[in-house]
Amino acid sequence: MKRSLATSVAALTVAVATVPVSVLTTAPAAGAATGSPQTVPALRQWTAGTGTFTFGATSRVVVDPAYASQLTAEANTFAGDLSALEGRTVSVAQGTAAPGDIALSLGGSQAAEGYTMTVGSSIKIQASTSTGAFWGTRSVLQLLHQGPTIAAGTATDSPGKPERGLMLDTGRNFFPTDWVENQIRDMSYQKLNYLHLHLADHQGFRLESSTHPEVTSAQHYSKQDIKDIVALGKKYHVTVVPEIDIPGHMDAILSGELAAGHDYRLKDNAGNVSSSFVDLTIPGARTLISDLIKEYLPLFDNSPYWHLGADEYVTNYASYPQLLTYAQANYGAGAKAKDVYYGFVNWADSIVKAGGKTMRMWNDGIGTGDGTITPNSDIIVEYWYGIGKTPQQLVDAGHTVANASWTPTYYIYGKGKPDTKWMYESWTPDTFQDSRTITDGTRNRGSLIHVWCDTPGAETLDQTAAGLKYPLRDLAQMTWGTPKPVATYAAFVPIMDAVGRNPLWPTADIPGDLAEGRPTTASSVEVSSFPAVNATDGSLGTRWSSQAVDPSWLQVDLGSVQTVNRVVLAWEAAYGKDYQLQMSNDGTTWTTVYTRTGGTGGTETLTGFTGTGRYIRMNGTARGTAHGYSLYEFQAFHDTDLAKGRTTTASSLEAPGLAAANATDGQSTTRWSSGYSDPQWLQVDLGATRAINEVKLSWQAAYGKAYQIQVSDDGTHWITIYSTTTSTGGVQDLTGLAGNGRYIRMNGTARGTGYGYSLWSFEVYGR
Repeated sequence: MKRSLATSVAALTVAVATVPVSVLTTAPAAGAATGSPQTVPALRQWTAGTGTFTFGATSRVVVDPAYASQLTAEANTFAGDLSALEGRTVSVAQGTAAPGDIALSLGGSQAAEGYTMTVGSSIKIQASTSTGAFWGTRSVLQLLHQGPTIAAGTATDSPGKPERGLMLDTGRNFFPTDWVENQIRDMSYQKLNYLHLHLADHQGFRLESSTHPEVTSAQHYSKQDIKDIVALGKKYHVTVVPEIDIPGHMDAILSGELAAGHDYRLKDNAGNVSSSFVDLTIPGARTLISDLIKEYLPLFDNSPYWHLGADEYVTNYASYPQLLTYAQANYGAGAKAKDVYYGFVNWADSIVKAGGKTMRMWNDGIGTGDGTITPNSDIIVEYWYGIGKTPQQLVDAGHTVANASWTPTYYIYGKGKPDTKWMYESWTPDTFQDSRTITDGTRNRGSLIHVWCDTPGAETLDQTAAGLKYPLRDLAQMTWGTPKPVATYAAFVPIMDAVGRNPLWPTADIPGDLAEGRPTTASSVEVSSFPAVNATDGSLGTRWSSQAVDPSWLQVDLGSVQTVNRVVLAWEAAYGKDYQLQMSNDGTTWTTVYTRTGGTGGTETLTGFTGTGRYIRMNGTARGTAHGYSLYEFQAFHDTDLAKGRTTTASSLEAPGLAAANATDGQSTTRWSSGYSDPQWLQVDLGATRAINEVKLSWQAAYGKAYQIQVSDDGTHWITIYSTTTSTGGVQDLTGLAGNGRYIRMNGTARGTGYGYSLWSFEVYGR
């Protein structure tokens, strides 16, 4: 929770950033050291057998007929993943397994999520529950990702903690449905089973609402989106838990209500208004909260939990005399002002319990001796920071806890990232923030990686997906709690790389990539497992890494002379700070077409240049870390203007000769001009849904000072992908955009002159 504290401790968290993978040397496989096949998390116990299993062209998934009703869904999901891995349809049958088949059955006395995997000429997975059997399929899927042959033996496996997973702050940075669904598949691949969606915060309320539509933000999940996410969670055994953060962090909700004529904001004794805090003494505010909780409780039907948030509410209660008055009127003459908060938490708990769920909350609001009421002991408390009661004091008060400790689980946009080395080598899920512990580990549900979007624009979705890969696998190992396969994090990284991602994880294969599959060379490679060709293989699961020297280069033979005007570099943690893009006709004489200084890594989309040549290279002159250069993907494109010649309309015209179509006719001497008022817009029908990453505006003297670039699927409902209030006109090349839609528009809200809006050209790039 973390937001208001994030700035004050940013310097501390930055110091524990994720260890760059490129520093790591190739280590012996886990099996070489322990005799166990390598999986993430590692198997709890392995007894080697004789012989091998081979998955071949006729291999099937076979379900024990006695348990077909319990296991067919798991078998179908497994077969779908195997089909993606093998490039053929893997069938599901009932009966007896033949050599090369993988059989699923129930029985035995394993723990609820445990399973036994017996590998011989066929593989048998047996568990006491369908969840256990499904986790067994994840182990097999990981092993087959590494090759079609698996050594014979028997594994017994089960987790140490019941909750293992990921939290997404989609309240402040919207994560699209398909992106969330990709995370569910990848989480499940590592036996992570808990997805916490933080759905409301300062910047947004991300749920469609029928009871209070005024609070819903433009970017939001429809109820069908949530049903789809929850259904996929069920399919992959991932529980999806909602959080609407109340009674603090309510800016989006309170502003929506204010626009509807309801002022529920908390005001202090000086008349100052809080944009974040709701006034719990106002009956209408409680009705609003009750309506929202009751509306969404049934929607998340695979979750036994409801998360109230309840963090970072009032600390200076004396500034709000109405709270003390309310407390004494409702909880007795001896009540304290903070009893309003505690009483509210218990009131919300009663609503959640009536809906058949258990409530959860963050820990920082639960103090000692500051009220006459205590939170109900059946509320699960997620401990993230050392404010209020310690984890042991919470347990002593009857609570079950979860370890949400800042270090090492916080992934904060624009600030610190998890210290994966410390997590793997030193941390345990029962080590809470500031090294606090509890005496009974069974009272700790487990832990998640927490993605907090303090600075929403600090990362792209691709950067976040790449940045989560290693922390999630690290957490999977630690929360599953089996013996570590190797002693050091450096040795663990090659195992994570070998296991890879769920086969349905989207690759970087993008139509129009001139570099994909082309001959690729480099000045050096760190180790043989990170060759140059990995950077152009269309997969974000492989990478090239150089030795730690400057300069270093990666070069692609495009096969013939090509024109390139966009390059995408998907950096691993070891990135290039200063580098050039260079092109050549002969691979010897190079022309620099783009120069980058002060790069920050992640996924960089480079535009605003045009170069020609048969060869293209990234020539690195200054590394961003002490290590080498490391690229998941190097992509090159020749983009054309998607808006050119497309149907274009506008809100108004200054004169008939200044038509909207002039902005998209490809001519630099014609222009569109609007009437002299605000707002005004220029809209283009791209003909089909496009993925937009760049817009170029060439303003005439009458420019837009404040405007948005918006996209839409239907030309009615718009999503803003770029916004400015300080434009100065001229030629503006807007890069790094991320939006999808058939329609795109410039929506001007404030003119920069006394005239209208006037564009020589409106160019759109993407795919």
